[in-house]
Amino acid sequence: MATSDPPAAPSLPSLGEAIRVWLRIGCISFGGPAGQIALLHREVVEQHRWISDRRFLHALNFCTLLPGPEAQQLATYLGWLMHGVVGGLAAGLLFILPGALVMLVLSVVYVTLGDVPLVAALFFGLKSAVLVLVVEALLRIGRRALKGRAAWALAAAAFLALFLFDVPFPVVVLLAGLIGGLAPAAFIDGGHGRAQQGMPAAIDAALEADPLRAGRFARDGRRAGLVILAGWLVSVALLQGRGVFGDVAWFFAKMAVVTFGGAYAVLAYVAQEAVDGYGWLSAAEMLSGLGLAETTPGPLILVLQFVGFLAGFRAPGSLTGLASGIAASALTLWVTFAPSFVFVFIGAPMIERVQKNAALAGAMAAITAAVVGVIANLAVWFALHALFRQTVAVRRSLLAFDAPVLSSLDPWALLLAASAAVALLRLRLGVIPTLAGCAAASIGLHFLVGPL
Repeated sequence: MATSDPPAAPSLPSLGEAIRVWLRIGCISFGGPAGQIALLHREVVEQHRWISDRRFLHALNFCTLLPGPEAQQLATYLGWLMHGVVGGLAAGLLFILPGALVMLVLSVVYVTLGDVPLVAALFFGLKSAVLVLVVEALLRIGRRALKGRAAWALAAAAFLALFLFDVPFPVVVLLAGLIGGLAPAAFIDGGHGRAQQGMPAAIDAALEADPLRAGRFARDGRRAGLVILAGWLVSVALLQGRGVFGDVAWFFAKMAVVTFGGAYAVLAYVAQEAVDGYGWLSAAEMLSGLGLAETTPGPLILVLQFVGFLAGFRAPGSLTGLASGIAASALTLWVTFAPSFVFVFIGAPMIERVQKNAALAGAMAAITAAVVGVIANLAVWFALHALFRQTVAVRRSLLAFDAPVLSSLDPWALLLAASAAVALLRLRLGVIPTLAGCAAASIGLHFLVGPL
């Protein structure tokens, strides 16, 4: 009986063909990092067979170790693997730009029409639903990250340090990483699935036909990473002392290198600094910005673009409000995402060493556990500002936190948040239908009972 030959590996796409796929992914990449990673897998592994499942998971494991948006970094890595630096830039940029353009338009609409009662009602519904989205993220990440008593204890400690004692977010991340690096066995989950071989993929055939390909791409990637890093450092340095643009460059540059665990992990720190420290926007506006980011494709960290836009829009200077806002928005994108390209282009060639380092794996597992506590702090912070019209600052000895004024509970915000919880957690309608439903309900309430 004759045996059938294994299916032939498809050929690598041209750069133009790949760009069309990256653009489509960038335009439909809703649903947060989990949905975006699933979309990437479906496109490049299942449908086109450009990347093998083994290589995809290998790249994903590497990207989860990095600060910044892992789905965008994964797209950059896959693009680099197929077409070198140009392919990596194309994949990474097209993952960001569609959502960034939408966010810019929504930011302009917000500052120009935000005081219109109907638009205000829409944003009221969005920010009420955002609280539930954060709780859903907390539950999802907690189930994945908390695998043992040490992880639970570290998550609880991280929450208490942030919420009750106002410990800076970077300190929490660094301490968690140090604990995990010193005791990796306590945090590394031994149940990670093994990558499957899958069917032949285009990149495997290309690497077999050209054994020097990986070396050339690694060399070019390191050069590109160093050039981007130099440009990023110089631009941040030159802007220091130049008003709000210097503050925006410095603040979001710091965020770009400490955002372990995804956008939700760092948003509490960003919100508190941008609202209370710099005064760029209010807590309610921060919630609205997160609601906008949830409705756009691309990384959720695009909410930082909204923050940067408002900072520039309201800054005194020679530029008009909109021009200053657009400039600050572009600056925020540059300082936030440039390091992601640096990490991938310089770090990808060293992926095998990174994967086999037990101390580093333990450090990242511990940071992931602490991230659960960080997101819990974010959920509480959002709940205070979404459900209560007033809060009071409590400062006693080492304690430093905000407490709600119970009599200021907003019943309409509570109703909308409860409805969002049913839609998202019980009915599993998804992010976009939940946000759209809450926005529509808020507009309906506006017509029935007046301004909310």
